[in-house]
Amino acid sequence: MRLILILLLASSTFALPAVAKDSGKTPATAPPAAAAKAGDQATINENAAQYKHCLALARQNPSEGLQEAMAWESMGGGEAARHCSAIALVGLRQFEDAAKRLEDLAADSHSDAKLRAGMLAQAGQAWLLAKNPERAYAAQTSALKLVPGAPDLLVDRAESLAEQKNYKEALADLDQALAAAPDRVDALTFRGTAKRFLDDRKGAEADIGKALSIDPKYQDAWLESGILKRLAGNDAEARQAWLKVLEIAPNSAAADSARRDIELLDVKGQ
Repeated sequence: MRLILILLLASSTFALPAVAKDSGKTPATAPPAAAAKAGDQATINENAAQYKHCLALARQNPSEGLQEAMAWESMGGGEAARHCSAIALVGLRQFEDAAKRLEDLAADSHSDAKLRAGMLAQAGQAWLLAKNPERAYAAQTSALKLVPGAPDLLVDRAESLAEQKNYKEALADLDQALAAAPDRVDALTFRGTAKRFLDDRKGAEADIGKALSIDPKYQDAWLESGILKRLAGNDAEARQAWLKVLEIAPNSAAADSARRDIELLDVKGQ
């Protein structure tokens, strides 16, 4: 079955005709069409439940999720089963294979534009994990043709551009994303980083300041704040910003970067 059926129809209900009753007589049975609709709804609900279970398994135990998805596809699981397989492959760190499958799924799909864009967005993320920002950019650009101006996709594409050190175009995508969603902390932080690479330190500081005013516990903004403080020669304030990262999210990638930056400060001070 098509993925759109699972995502959209599973949440719908079919109104069954009321059963006519004659006073004092046995109630009339539901017409064949009503029984068929009831059967269709039961199948839709079953498929939706299986899809939800498959995705959860693919994320929690990718090996088992892949096996279940493949078995489901062999029994006619269609787009939903193929999508579940791709998600399992991401969990197995087979990023390139996952990205290709998601791109193929979007190309073959009869779903609406938004759902196909979602498949391409996931493909773009998988290409980034595969260290292939060029392919990620292509997938994200295709997705944006389906849903122009989508902030999530613009932020994703900005990351692909930044990975290619194309900060000027990344900045343009982030400007557009923030025009639609001005309080997105991730986009503000990312734009601050892009501005820093473009030697607009004042603009970078403004974006990071706004991001932290919206979410004082956003670790990536504190990490970038420390970098900006360090560039301004304020080592003590930079250290405090990076220590804040360790306090907020000690096991994050931002914390790993903050530890390295603190170590560099310590080496400098020796």
